[in-house]
Amino acid sequence: MTGVLITAIDTTIVVLALPAIERALHIPLGSVVWVIIGYLLVITVLATQVGRLGDMFGRVRMYQAGFLVFILGSALCALSFDQTSIIAFRVLQGVGGAFVTANSGAIIADLFPSAERGRAYGYNSVGWSIGAVLGIVLGGAIVTYISWRWIFWINVPIGLGAVAVALRVLHDSAPRQRKRLDVAGILTLAVGLFSVLWAITTLASKPFDTSIGGFLIGGIVVLCIFVVIERRQREPLLHLQLFSVPAMSPSLLAALFQGLANFAVLFLVIMYLQGPRRLAPIDASLLLVPGYVIGGFVGPFAGRLADKWAPVVPATAGLAIQAGALIVYSQLSLHTGLWVVVLASIINGVGASSFFPANSSAVMKASPPQLFGISSGMLRTFSNVGMVFSYSMAILIASRSISRHLAFAIFVGSTTLHGALAGAFTSGLHAAFYASIGMMAIAAVLSATRASRAHAPSARHA
Repeated sequence: MTGVLITAIDTTIVVLALPAIERALHIPLGSVVWVIIGYLLVITVLATQVGRLGDMFGRVRMYQAGFLVFILGSALCALSFDQTSIIAFRVLQGVGGAFVTANSGAIIADLFPSAERGRAYGYNSVGWSIGAVLGIVLGGAIVTYISWRWIFWINVPIGLGAVAVALRVLHDSAPRQRKRLDVAGILTLAVGLFSVLWAITTLASKPFDTSIGGFLIGGIVVLCIFVVIERRQREPLLHLQLFSVPAMSPSLLAALFQGLANFAVLFLVIMYLQGPRRLAPIDASLLLVPGYVIGGFVGPFAGRLADKWAPVVPATAGLAIQAGALIVYSQLSLHTGLWVVVLASIINGVGASSFFPANSSAVMKASPPQLFGISSGMLRTFSNVGMVFSYSMAILIASRSISRHLAFAIFVGSTTLHGALAGAFTSGLHAAFYASIGMMAIAAVLSATRASRAHAPSARHA
């Protein structure tokens, strides 16, 4: 729970600090978003491999090592002195985050029997909700009254406390396995995702040109090469044989489309509140706190439902509830009561807290025990691929109605909107929310198909 909490704090707290980081380090407006995307991209690329390291050298050991790297990266981020240093240190922080998030799910699968994992993942989701709230509240207070550097310093004592507890209470019980790292897969996935993300993110702030086209086409080509490499590898980055296990494919793909649909919601709503509604970043973020708080109470209950019945029920219901929240968001206007934003955030929080523990339980229940680390890493990879593209695509769609540079400025909280521009930008946000509704519907359909596979014979090995 502490591992999830500290990564959740880092996700929301950095969003609030972007304007201060941009000003203090003199980072160009179009580059400051890489403080967020770089962190997520590293976790995405490394998730399965650090899960494999957990299978090889002990999941608890790799989990503890991840905390230490995360603490080091946080301290260095606090000492950053320019654009290159803050992004580089965020990448290092992401390496630690990958070790923590990829191995935490496998550790829970080791410690709890299949019939109790949903409850355990439910309590883990409480850690996320508490961390998100702390990130918003502490982030606003720290940036306003102290210094943006303390949003990273705060990770140090929390991380050291978590390491101390982990050293005392966590012990490896799973047998070690001899495996090899997929270096070619890591490199091609990293280059391909980075190129496509660079193109999409740049397109959100600049007009299309040959450079952007080259990055986009080149990234797609490299990702195709990645797929060819993975099909020929004896121990690939993405363990394709796992897809022969019933319920694994829809669970992973549901995580992908849920991340694609929902991760950008935080940014889109904050853009709406900071831009057309002209709220300060801290005031905008506080309106989302009730959703995280109530969602935290729902997580353990949804986990118990996954244990008692089947993960497909709370997971699919959670996705449908989130789609309902997106429909509410898509109707926001310049005169909508702010209570509607609070209501939608609560609906979204309930849906997310229903989906995550149930879906995690489904993946680990479907996974062969000897592949818990890889399965947990694959779940993190699919979810994060959706998350990193969610942000870029949402900004791209939302910025169609006003200048791209202005859209970026609204996102980081350095400007507001008035008059006709405010109305035009709100219409652009509607288009982004409609796209998210479609992707959430796909996730719900994929999740529902697990019902027909629940009694299918499992693969004998993967």
